[in-house]
Amino acid sequence: MTRLDADATELHEAGTTCDGPRALLLESREVPLGGVRAMSVHRALPQRDLPLVGAWCFLDRFGPQDTRMRVEPHPHIGLQTVTWPLEGDIRHRDSIGSDVVLSRGALNLMTSGAGISHSEYSVGEDAVPLDALQLWVALPESRRHGAAAFERHEKLPSFPLADGAVATVVLGELAGVRSPATVHTPIVGAEIRIPAGARVHVPLNPEWEYAIVGVEGDVEVGTDADTRLTVDRRHLLYLGERRSEIEVGSDADALLFLLGGEPFEDEIVMWWNFVGRTHEEIVQAREEWEAGSDRFGHVVDHGDERVPAPALPTVRLTRRTRRV
Repeated sequence: MTRLDADATELHEAGTTCDGPRALLLESREVPLGGVRAMSVHRALPQRDLPLVGAWCFLDRFGPQDTRMRVEPHPHIGLQTVTWPLEGDIRHRDSIGSDVVLSRGALNLMTSGAGISHSEYSVGEDAVPLDALQLWVALPESRRHGAAAFERHEKLPSFPLADGAVATVVLGELAGVRSPATVHTPIVGAEIRIPAGARVHVPLNPEWEYAIVGVEGDVEVGTDADTRLTVDRRHLLYLGERRSEIEVGSDADALLFLLGGEPFEDEIVMWWNFVGRTHEEIVQAREEWEAGSDRFGHVVDHGDERVPAPALPTVRLTRRTRRV
């Protein structure tokens, strides 16, 4: 999905390094997208003080809502898009020839490399129930200048935790269970379903940092021996590093998404749909998109319709720094 906001301009301040466990409950903010399409999303990442969790740099929840989604061709650089549908069907088309319809339980993974463009439509001409998570993974230096790629995975590994809870590994690795999707940095994205009354311990890698996002119901998270925090669908709970497990539970059926990974290798500059390292990279990508450069190709079965790039801010784009 394209970002139609452009809120990524901040003064560059000295950042901090996460050096242990955290229990920081952060609220998602509502962001209207697309004008006449009347779509809105709730954005859990990036946060002003927390630009990344591992390599995860962006998380939108679009839905649940009845809408006719028409996200016209738009560009990306320096990232992977991870589309995880919760309800409804989404048609994905891109400039390397992909044309697929994505449904609940399947994963779309698009790697932009140096440049790609794509579109996303709901299926049909009328408004339909639609709900999904759209996430971005920042690509490391070793991959961000490479070729674009696309993968679709309909069979993802799941494993039991305890008390009937089940984890599905969407991306990366959790507890030795690995998704078939291609990753370029140590990472995990996992959906965990918790039955009513269950209390389970989710194993973690103490060298990685993690966060929990509520998807359905209220999830109670034991962040230490004496503290229990409730995470709902409007919040992200940042857990920091140096945890070997985390306890989660719910009095009613609940669903959460676990984000985690090795702390990312670099600070990033993120503006509109671009993830880079410098102001100049972003400016060049914008200029090439607006000029119709071959860098971004042409989305299959589309004509001249496209999302124009917003105007650049009047100040220099700077790297996003962690402050927690």
